[in-house]
Amino acid sequence: MAFADLLEQVGSTGRFQILHVMLLCTPVLMMASHNLLQNFVAMVPPHHCSTHSNMSQTQLSPEEILQITVPLNEAGKPQSCQRYVAPQWHLLAKNGSSSTERDYGVVLEGCVDGWSYNMTDMTSTIISDWHLVCDLRSLKQMGQTIYMGGVLVGALVFGGLSDRYGRRILLLISNLLMAVSGTCAAFSPSFSLFCLFRFGCGMALSGLGLNTFSLIVEWIPTRVRTFTGTATGYCYTVGQMLLPAAAYFITDWRWLTLTVSLPFYVFFLIAWWFHESSRWLAINNKTEQAVKMLKSVARFNGRHKEGEKINVKMLQESMKKELSCSQGTHSALDLFRTPKMRIMTFCLSATWLSTSFAYYGLAMDLQKFGVNIYLIQVIFGAVDIPAKVVITVCMSFIGRRPSQCGALVLAGVTILINILVPYDKQTVRTCLAVVGKGCLAASFSCCYLYSGELYPTIIRQSGMGWVSMMARVGAMVAPMVQLTGDYIPWLPGLIYGGAPILSGFAAVFLPETLGTHLPDTIQDVEDRKKGPAVTCDHWLNFLPCPFKVEMHR
Repeated sequence: MAFADLLEQVGSTGRFQILHVMLLCTPVLMMASHNLLQNFVAMVPPHHCSTHSNMSQTQLSPEEILQITVPLNEAGKPQSCQRYVAPQWHLLAKNGSSSTERDYGVVLEGCVDGWSYNMTDMTSTIISDWHLVCDLRSLKQMGQTIYMGGVLVGALVFGGLSDRYGRRILLLISNLLMAVSGTCAAFSPSFSLFCLFRFGCGMALSGLGLNTFSLIVEWIPTRVRTFTGTATGYCYTVGQMLLPAAAYFITDWRWLTLTVSLPFYVFFLIAWWFHESSRWLAINNKTEQAVKMLKSVARFNGRHKEGEKINVKMLQESMKKELSCSQGTHSALDLFRTPKMRIMTFCLSATWLSTSFAYYGLAMDLQKFGVNIYLIQVIFGAVDIPAKVVITVCMSFIGRRPSQCGALVLAGVTILINILVPYDKQTVRTCLAVVGKGCLAASFSCCYLYSGELYPTIIRQSGMGWVSMMARVGAMVAPMVQLTGDYIPWLPGLIYGGAPILSGFAAVFLPETLGTHLPDTIQDVEDRKKGPAVTCDHWLNFLPCPFKVEMHR
């Protein structure tokens, strides 16, 4: 492709690209904190009904008051949502137990005087502040669903706007929206306003993810796309491990929310330095600005003379085909207009939806594993490191398509095996869940790179916005599926495991992109063959130079 030659001329892996990628990756650290924030700000503490108001006048200890006020559940712990209508004084007698309740005609009632919480891990959460327990416990899942709804809307809005108005301006808007919405969420006086501002955070997260990835991939050459895409994914991984560390020391949900939001004011200021994608500028008939960006990069990379050789005429001649094919307006309908685009979009939609669906089904309900929530969050984050190393090697050597299929099928099989493990084997169940989560993280890493390589430049953001929207649909549905476990315990696991396996087979119909140039137009996609074979020359590219020479000899 012509633009790749121009990029090499100004320096495709110089100082500009290194600084550019590093600054773009920094906000990704905090994106993970916002995405998984619900695990800590909505942590459900142990709770039970508050005792009767007149019990404070007695000389009984708190334990004795609790004993005669709140019945025990099957596990021998105070019930969360019921208490005795009247104190059961007979339970204080020696050998007194709840088994005598039937003899005294005990009547139970709801928590009419509120709840008492055991705030061991957090000093306050949205659950304890707004009493989202018992009859209101479903509001916790609603909060996460609303946030993911914001991510979905953001994918639709920012994807299309970015293709029309550019990556840089939408990145600026997204950073500011995240900072303001996160700050407002931290000071929300009610659950309704909290959900509203979290919706804004979700929209901003989509804008940040889409435009960050596009600005990265459109300023680097083909040969380092895999490495750079994986490095960006590792920033998200590190962010997953930073969140529990922050939550461990900041135990108030308001201060924790504010802590992960304030850095985006700084990121907003940094984003003014970013260069708009010259590839996007050229495709959208802004050739003078494209040349200006290329010359600026050349100066930054110490290639002033090479940059001065580039002019508007050279850019137009070298990208004549791309410019002619990009005339006219484009919309999300172009994702389905031609045969190959249609098949590609359907397969990618299934891949993204199932990956996100199963991922958030595992990652957003950490308390069910019975392990310290800070520890399990670190483990869930740390597993991404080996997972992404493996997927990077696989994508570089065996290709994107088999890597995507394998990660999805293996994740699904692991989740299905977990159904057969007895519930009291928490360690085994946790280990299997960690492996499954690692496979899904690897699938996500492959999804981002693979989709960016499959969609052409003129509608890349629309395409990424569409598949991101499908991912958020999966994330929104995931909490609802957990509710089916109240009726059929094994059904959530069957659904979470079956979806990735089915989409893994759908990914077989995607074309291979290993070693190919980025397509600029829809016609490039239609002209693309199913996928290049992995030749001996390709394997030689991963060997040090002395070995290459010997092999060629």
